[in-house]
Amino acid sequence: MSADLKDMIARAAAVRENAHAPYSGFHVGACIRAASGRLYAGCNVENAAYPQGQCAEASAIGAMVSGGDGKIAEIVVMGEGERLCTPCGGCRQRLSEFAGPETPVHICDPEGLRQTIPLGELLPYSFGADNLEN
Repeated sequence: MSADLKDMIARAAAVRENAHAPYSGFHVGACIRAASGRLYAGCNVENAAYPQGQCAEASAIGAMVSGGDGKIAEIVVMGEGERLCTPCGGCRQRLSEFAGPETPVHICDPEGLRQTIPLGELLPYSFGADNLEN
């Protein structure tokens, strides 16, 4: 495992501790490495009006865009439990706006890396800018 990936996992773990998850108790952290090499982290932020919450991946994407980057090179998503904590459908679509189908999505838990899956396998036949061309 590369030093960059270890750093991303550590950042996802650290920001996961800040998650605001009083309703589900399910804390998630994410860390994006932009094409520039800069790292951006985010956690889930729940809201009593459930649809108003924000996933960790969406928080990390917002930080990346706010930081002036626009291309995802790889992402770490960290949750906890027996099942893999993969991005939800909405976040898969959000990721595809800034990443290609080959972009690695590293699925982790507090113990470390569990599996790496290319975004295209998580979201086959995604809807993108190409679909909007006439």
